[in-house]
Amino acid sequence: MYGSYSLGRAMVAPVNSWASAVQALWSHPAFPGAGTLFGRSVASASELLERATRSYAKPPFGLETTGIDGRTVAVREVVCLGTPFCNLVHFERDARRRDPKVLVVAPLSGHHASLLRDTVQRLLPDHDLYLTDWIDARLVPLSAGRFDLDDYVDLVRRFLQALGPDVHVIAVCQPSVPVLAAVSLLAEDRDPATPRSMTLMAGPIDARKNPTQVDRVATTRSLRWFEMTAIQRVPAGEPGFLRKVYPGFLQLTAFVSLNVGRHADAHRRLYRDLLAGDEESAEVVRRFYDDYLAVMDLPAEYYLQTIASVFQRHDLARGEMVWRGKRPVRPTAIEATALFTIEGEKDDITGAGQTFAAHDLCTSIPAGRRQEYVQSGAGHYGVFSGRRWREEIAPRIASFIRGS
Repeated sequence: MYGSYSLGRAMVAPVNSWASAVQALWSHPAFPGAGTLFGRSVASASELLERATRSYAKPPFGLETTGIDGRTVAVREVVCLGTPFCNLVHFERDARRRDPKVLVVAPLSGHHASLLRDTVQRLLPDHDLYLTDWIDARLVPLSAGRFDLDDYVDLVRRFLQALGPDVHVIAVCQPSVPVLAAVSLLAEDRDPATPRSMTLMAGPIDARKNPTQVDRVATTRSLRWFEMTAIQRVPAGEPGFLRKVYPGFLQLTAFVSLNVGRHADAHRRLYRDLLAGDEESAEVVRRFYDDYLAVMDLPAEYYLQTIASVFQRHDLARGEMVWRGKRPVRPTAIEATALFTIEGEKDDITGAGQTFAAHDLCTSIPAGRRQEYVQSGAGHYGVFSGRRWREEIAPRIASFIRGS
């Protein structure tokens, strides 16, 4: 399947080049007819065809500045700790401030960490920000070994330990489970790197609650079925040749199938905006889909272990999660870390109550250090991007972190 997909992408490459050329020609102000209704129609249709046949590369964060105390300061992305499957990136600001140190754990679910651009941009002015920047598994050589859910937990622990004490952690969606497990182990060890606060956003702590279509797919098929149908080997020509992966294009297909109508409407709206010359509205749609359609492969071991542990057996929610096959994960060991859970009212990926379930597990955290919030009108992506994130959710997180 992976080889056929690669061949298909190669076959449509000439169509992409042709569409790009036509779009550039008919939108050039010096070309006769470019400004006419017919010219705009050709240019708009060509842009949609170019986007439909494009191979989307990992988008850059592009966050070169931020505003602090009414002035613009420079921002640099610095890899402060590199591993084969993930880099710890520090968004260094040219500002002498002792802001809270925050680790944002991006989801390893098929999209690049740049999907959290809006998350990072909004947090930057008030926090010393670090982020997990996942590496596409097809680019990781076989010699780097395997990466599974236990390795994910270890990675979070290692990054928290590297950042030292007085750190806060934010898990966006999927990493809520490994982050809660990592913090549980650190707390039980009384490790100084145990974070002062933990914010879990739209994460499947207990996928049994209000199961969505994503949850139902995971529970109506056997693990063997996922292994036989979803796992592929990276084809020749890639650094990760022969590595077993869950291809990003399969994950993207699954995501799009959940909301085909919504994505079709978005592209119809993009065409109308382009035709009307509304470049500002068109750019909003472009930027979202530049991130959304750029996908990465996941290590097969991690994907299958997550399906089994999180969505089929519900190990953490049932108090039966075991790290490395020998050590129980005990969220009750967490006492000093403040907990904040955030959900979206209209989330169709992580159902209502799935993230709040963390409160039922972390019973040793005093009630005064636990908060929960449901954002009205927000879907899954609206929890960490868009207007509601910027105006309503982010200020609550900032206040929670500074009060922890």
